[in-house]
Amino acid sequence: MSTTLDVVIPVLNEERSLPDSIARLHGFMSREMAGYEWRIVIADNGSTDSTPDVIERLTRQFSQTAGERLEQRGRGRALRHAWSRSGADLVGYMDVDLSTDLAALPVLARAVDEEGYDLAIASRLRPGAVVVDRPLKREVISRCYSLLFRSMFFTSFADAQCGFKVVSRRVVREVLPLVVDLGWFFDSELLILADKNGYRIKECPVTWTDDPDTRVKIIGTALGDLRGLLRLRFGGLRRASRALAARGSSRPSTPL
Repeated sequence: MSTTLDVVIPVLNEERSLPDSIARLHGFMSREMAGYEWRIVIADNGSTDSTPDVIERLTRQFSQTAGERLEQRGRGRALRHAWSRSGADLVGYMDVDLSTDLAALPVLARAVDEEGYDLAIASRLRPGAVVVDRPLKREVISRCYSLLFRSMFFTSFADAQCGFKVVSRRVVREVLPLVVDLGWFFDSELLILADKNGYRIKECPVTWTDDPDTRVKIIGTALGDLRGLLRLRFGGLRRASRALAARGSSRPSTPL
């Protein structure tokens, strides 16, 4: 029986970029993910343009493609909603701009499906990664953020925010309900909670091309990330770890 895989694309006002991205992704998965019973899930969280109409059209045009709608915004909210509703063995997500080379998808899926990892994540900061056309300002901020959370939590991973990840059903069941942030810090919180409670993470270097039309507000996102790190460092991680231990879910981990 084939392993099932749901790949979620969270979107907000992406009426222009969505058709090309879904066409590319669907074509790739049809060619390269034949060993999986896969599905693409477009999670619209609060779009006010014609994105809902575009999603409806795409789900009719492409097989194995579904759409979900949330009225409230927040990338983390969209992912938690879609992952929680999924019954797939593996769930993942990627940003709609497809900045990460799609060739990484089967690598990440196999890491969780065949190699025993709980999470597999794309990385722009590991040796072997290729980053194309990224502005210096964003590169510096990304590396400073990586240094900050690694210094605070001694994590095994370096790139928390690359929008390309695959996780196991176990992580969805055990770790996801403990993630508080429903915005951009969602990725970091999920990974820190998992890493510090013994879940195995594989970080894979990828080829990544910057999207000049990115919607990410650098300063606002950085401040939100800092607040999230401080919340975890001063009580949040401890409370989540106790909850996992009480359920017998965590594995031995390195204490802070």
